[in-house]
Amino acid sequence: MAGSGAIIVYVPDAPTNVLNDPLITNENQIGLVWSEGASDGGTVVIDYRITYDQSIGTYVTLIDGLTANLYTTGVALTSGRTYKFKVESRNTVGYSLESTEISILAA
Repeated sequence: MAGSGAIIVYVPDAPTNVLNDPLITNENQIGLVWSEGASDGGTVVIDYRITYDQSIGTYVTLIDGLTANLYTTGVALTSGRTYKFKVESRNTVGYSLESTEISILAA
C-alpha cells in the first residue's frame, strides 16, 4: 500500500541573531535586523511580528505582517530609555516561538 504522501508542516523556528542596527538607532528611532530560524517548518515564512517592552515589564505588539527581516521603529521613543524587543516568524501553520530578547538604548 502506498503512503498517503501527506507532508507534515510545523511552525517555523524562532528568528535568530536579533541585533541593533547602529547605523539607524539614535535617540528617536531603533533599527532591528535578524536572521531566519534554522527551519521554516516545511513551508515558506510569510511574515514577522515584533513585540516590545517600553521598560515597564509588559510586551505589546509593535508591528505584525512585516515581510522583511529588518525594521525601523515608527513609534515615539524616549531618549535614554532602554527598550526590549522579540521577533516571531509566521508560516501557514502559525507563529514561531519568540526570539531571544534584545535590549536597546534609544540614544
